[in-house]
Amino acid sequence: MLCFIYKSLKKAELYLYLDKKDDFSALPEALLQSVGRLEFVMELDLTPERKLAKEKSEKVLMALQEKGFFVQLPSTVVPAAQLKH
Repeated sequence: MLCFIYKSLKKAELYLYLDKKDDFSALPEALLQSVGRLEFVMELDLTPERKLAKEKSEKVLMALQEKGFFVQLPSTVVPAAQLKH
């Protein structure tokens, strides 16, 4: 499945995958407002076997087929000072 990836210019490490290029109509208005301005990053032929950096491709594919979009949220990093030894 061909998908189109955008990064949020408002929220670091937030990426939006769409099933149609530049078609944001499937996104709820509140989500669109919260991600802010988006910048096109790349076009990707996504298959279940394809490895993605942070998400399972099957999860992204399912969301694209069901909703027309997928939001990849920033990683949650726990500061070392908060880790208990």
